[in-house]
Amino acid sequence: MFSFIQLQADTLTTAASSVVIEKIAPNTEISVLGFILKGGFFLIPIAILLFYTFYVIIERYRYINKVSKIDPRLMGDVRDNLVSGNLDMARAIAERSNSASGNIIKEGILVIGRPIAEIESNMDRAADIEIGEMEKQLSHLGLIAGIAPTLGFIGTISGVIKIFYSISVTEDISIGNISGGLYEKMISSGSGLLVGIIAYSAYHLLNGKIDNFALKIQKQILEFVNIIQRS
Repeated sequence: MFSFIQLQADTLTTAASSVVIEKIAPNTEISVLGFILKGGFFLIPIAILLFYTFYVIIERYRYINKVSKIDPRLMGDVRDNLVSGNLDMARAIAERSNSASGNIIKEGILVIGRPIAEIESNMDRAADIEIGEMEKQLSHLGLIAGIAPTLGFIGTISGVIKIFYSISVTEDISIGNISGGLYEKMISSGSGLLVGIIAYSAYHLLNGKIDNFALKIQKQILEFVNIIQRS
């Protein structure tokens, strides 16, 4: 009899504990999208900057990869035709390459017969133009790398100001009230920093590809000038 009463007491205790736990531990799960949207108004311009950043990265990466390719056979074919005096064929080969290096070599072929310094200068100007085309819109990434984190900080500061204004009006300084508002407002700071890091990294990586092309094209210009001098 005593065991039966003890068993019933244990059952009631367990049931009561479950009710209490259910009351004090509500479901606090939140979706990723819902969590992000708590960041406030400043997430809108940050999101726009993120999409524009990805657009610039993809567009510039494809363009730079396309025009910066240097065909190792191009200079050999051009050299063979220059040595044999076939300038038209050499120019046609350079044009068919459909690349920045081909355009630069073509500019050198067009002024063959003039002083070497003028040929080299003409090719350098052509190289500067090609590099300038590659660098289009890259400055936008550098700008976004500075603007996005700043927008995030402004969003956070704006939220903190609202929190303290609310406290001054309601005189409610509970930890829940303060921490809840802070974590929501700091979402904008985190988002801004993330966009800034993406833009900053892409800016330097793409510029690195352009610098690598500039070094290779200078070697080709030197090789082209040496061919002309020997011929």
